[in-house]
Formats: sequence, C-alpha cells, structure tokens
Amino acid sequence: NSRMNRIVHFEIHAKDLDGMQNFYQTVFGWDIKDMGPAMGNYRMVNTGTDAPGSKWPGINGGITPRHGASPLGAEAVNAFVCTIDVADVDAMIAKVKEHGGTIALDKMNVPGVGDLVYCKDPDGNLFGMLQPSAQ
Repeated sequence: NSRMNRIVHFEIHAKDLDGMQNFYQTVFGWDIKDMGPAMGNYRMVNTGTDAPGSKWPGINGGITPRHGASPLGAEAVNAFVCTIDVADVDAMIAKVKEHGGTIALDKMNVPGVGDLVYCKDPDGNLFGMLQPSAQ
C-alpha cells in the first residue's frame, strides 16, 4: 500500500476560547465559527483555500477547551508544532506581539526553505511562521 497518511486537522487548546478565537482571527485572518453549547463551544477553524500549485497545501482545524493547566513556559515541546505560511515574517512577528503572543525562538533562515520563527499564542501554545524563500 503506497497510501500516505496526511494530517487533516489540527486543534489549539485554550482556557479562553473567545480570546484564542480573537487572536487567530486578528493575526492570521482565519474564519472561525463557534459551534455552540451543544458542541462544547468547539470552534471550527478555516485557514483558507490553497492557491493552485501551492508548495505547501494547508489544513483546517479547531479551537477546543483546554483540560488542565496552560503551559508555564519552560517545558520542552510536547506536541506537534504547526507552521503557518506567511508573506512577511517580520510584519507577522510584530502582529503576534501586538496581540499578546510572544517569540519562543528567534527568526532563523533555513537554507532553501525560508525564514522561520517559533511563537507562542497568549495561552502558551507553540506555533511556527514561515516566509518561504523565493524559488
């Protein structure tokens, strides 16, 4: 069987669902819908559509209530890290900081890939942002 198993959905865990929805809508422009009390106020996240010929097709996900404490900030990475394709990583770093996020690992150049930075959202979730190199 040559079928590869693709990641098809991500989840962001949050104590403050409204706050996390606002952060990701404001910073990245994602379309986020509250599914209501019957669905535990789960938020469906649509990150957009893939451009034809996109080098890195995207996925959609959700924001879910966090069960337990938020990360304190010194833990090792203990989950998958999602990386978001951005056009201008420096402008996005400023936007993340402006809306309560922090930088976890400074911007670095990955040869042949692009400029990569790791950030944390206001609830301590780690994510990456990548400005791809011109090909």
